[in-house]
Amino acid sequence: MDATTEHSASGNSAVEHTAVEHTAVEHTAVEHTAVEHTAVEHTDRGPLSTEELAAVIGRDIPAGAYVNLGIGQPTKIADHLPADADGTPAVILHTENGMLGMGPAAHGDDIDPDLTNAGKVPVTELPGASYFHHADSFAMMRGGHLDVCVLGAYQVSAGGDLANWHTGKPDDIPAVGGAMDLAIGAKDVYVMMTLFTKKGEAKLVAECSYPLTGVGCVSRVYTDYAVFDIQPDGVHVLATYGISLAGLRDRIPVKLLG
Repeated sequence: MDATTEHSASGNSAVEHTAVEHTAVEHTAVEHTAVEHTAVEHTDRGPLSTEELAAVIGRDIPAGAYVNLGIGQPTKIADHLPADADGTPAVILHTENGMLGMGPAAHGDDIDPDLTNAGKVPVTELPGASYFHHADSFAMMRGGHLDVCVLGAYQVSAGGDLANWHTGKPDDIPAVGGAMDLAIGAKDVYVMMTLFTKKGEAKLVAECSYPLTGVGCVSRVYTDYAVFDIQPDGVHVLATYGISLAGLRDRIPVKLLG
């Protein structure tokens, strides 16, 4: 699920999806080693547009990776992935609804109403694409077979907790989808979101106030104003856009390293 607008079988069977209760899951797939970074400040421009942000994320996904792109804004990343010399995308896209080898979004005569991603957006297929049952798709997600997933979020905490399925308000409709499965199963969980709400409140917080999707699962946060690495020693700022590091520290209620 993209909360800004909006992953052989595994033993991760603790995640139960029922209409009655959703329990946040813990991400234990990989250990992220702290790495020193110096923030690159882009103060001579404004914040990133959605397409620019998608391009930044696409460039950071390594060639050969198996990747799931969440519903909503993350699907735009499919148009900005690394490619081989012949132009073939070098990343294998997985969709929750049962496809491996998804191509970019379909347009015009390429649209096939039976060929969509999990968000019901028409897509293309690459040579060698395969189709499978929904249960097999979730086994891939839960079994640690995905290298990267990119999700939207309402909030991300300094410790990497993810909140993206419900605001907790009585009139909001919960929409967890496969986010919990992705949060526990993917080796790296990237978040794509706006850094501030419409009221100007930061969505990168010390602790999430919304119901959690996963605990300690997020490794990197991509936003319109900055890119953050979530590491054991804290939140590292990799780059800023349209704001200085000092300005960012004034607006984010989290200790920022960079």
